[in-house]
Amino acid sequence: MNIGDKVRLVHGREEGIVYAFLPGNVIEVEIEDGFRIPVLRSELVTISPVESQRLNRTPEGQSIAPQRERIAPRQAAFAEKGIYIAFVSINDKAVILYIINNSDWILPFTATTQYENAHTGLAAGLLQPRTSQKLTELQMKDFESWPVFAFNILHYRDGNYEAVLPFQKKIKCRAQSFYKSKGTAPVLGKDAFVFQLDEENVKKEEVIVDKTNIQEQLRTSLMGGATTPKIELPKPEGIVDLHIEKLVEDFTRISKDEILKKQLNVFETSLEQAIGNGMEEITFIHGAGSGVLRDELHRRLSKNQHVQYFKDAQKEKFGYGATLVKIK
Repeated sequence: MNIGDKVRLVHGREEGIVYAFLPGNVIEVEIEDGFRIPVLRSELVTISPVESQRLNRTPEGQSIAPQRERIAPRQAAFAEKGIYIAFVSINDKAVILYIINNSDWILPFTATTQYENAHTGLAAGLLQPRTSQKLTELQMKDFESWPVFAFNILHYRDGNYEAVLPFQKKIKCRAQSFYKSKGTAPVLGKDAFVFQLDEENVKKEEVIVDKTNIQEQLRTSLMGGATTPKIELPKPEGIVDLHIEKLVEDFTRISKDEILKKQLNVFETSLEQAIGNGMEEITFIHGAGSGVLRDELHRRLSKNQHVQYFKDAQKEKFGYGATLVKIK
């Protein structure tokens, strides 16, 4: 039985043409008026060419033209999306980072790590459909200092196709949700921490942050629930002073931009640690001054999904130089 053959239902009067072969030994048959129905193969019989010819003769014995032309096979759908990275555990101390192409595109790509403005190449080349490539090995003890992973990806296929814009994706792993991403890596078929690069409606730079019990996740997630050495996430003080003299011994030799950068780094780290440790609130002392630091803190807090609200801290204690952050 082939696509385009005329068939008849064994337990019915319907006749039609084989349109497609479906999973589970099911055949899609096109009957009158273009309607298509799924039928088990065992419920169909082929109408022989002799019978077909006899049925298509007029009373005068003149043949009539077939009513339908042979139908072309249905083409498989083209998988437009499916680009991932996966961190596959070697043991309780290290993981291997892979880039995975689970789409039907051929993907010219580059993969780098980024520390501030400095890039280090991991790999580059063509990633064929349904394949993966190892990028690097990472030590879990260095998790907090892992770099930003940056990817530049193009899309290519043979023949005619609608162009897809190239895209860049940057990922900075945060412990608070890294361990919630555990699943089966496409193509590899292994347990891993998996992130999709070509999801729709995602920011160009993904910062993976989520509130969770980090110590428990660190102990259980890597080896499918097996106990691993306890990795403590530092817990910040309830009040963090961001005055530069509290952060750097000799700040007279650094520029204003470097001072602000240092203060913001301490703010981000302390906030993440507070979220990871399940703290209900944390206060940042930023001073009144020109208001640049305060405004930037408030801008970042307003975009953080784990912040319930923030407000000026006790004015009688801090004046207008501190902000209280309430964590969800």
